[in-house]
Amino acid sequence: MALSTHTTTTGFLLPSIHSAPPFFTQQPNPTTQSIASEQWIRLILSYARHRRLFTLRVEDAETAGNDWDEVLRNERINRRVLPSYLSAIIASMAAKNVAAYEPPKQNRSALLYWRLPEEWAEVLHEWAISTGQLNTILTFYDITDPPIESPLTNIPLPLLRKAITILAKTNRAQLIGVADGEGVRFFAGSK
Repeated sequence: MALSTHTTTTGFLLPSIHSAPPFFTQQPNPTTQSIASEQWIRLILSYARHRRLFTLRVEDAETAGNDWDEVLRNERINRRVLPSYLSAIIASMAAKNVAAYEPPKQNRSALLYWRLPEEWAEVLHEWAISTGQLNTILTFYDITDPPIESPLTNIPLPLLRKAITILAKTNRAQLIGVADGEGVRFFAGSK
């Protein structure tokens, strides 16, 4: 079978490497494995952005029918990523700071940074300005589940906290304890 791109049912264009059987297997040659790892990282992050997926778990390689099937399996060539290989890919992503183990102190589930926390901080601050939320106290729920969908809809709380912490360091946000959890106040500030 010739290598070819393929468009998934969700409209994502898989690269031609996805149709190469060796791509789904950890390679013994370190140089070859390093190249394959880089391609997997790019593929996973671009797919996560396409689908707005924030979490990747080793279990996603073990069970069929999840959000990651289109990427972690290729039924056309009867291949899938094994959990041990996915674990190694996630470890590589964490080492490159494009993912972080979530919850911390385990290595089976990672929060994906298809936007880095610094980029999310800018998105968050621009959202606060564009929606007129400066100097207003907002709960995390107000941000992650707004009445009108935004780029921040469903952002995981650990990632939201990181973005707020980054903004706080530049005096553009302040974490505040509120009756039902955590809140934040945004300020105009400057980068």
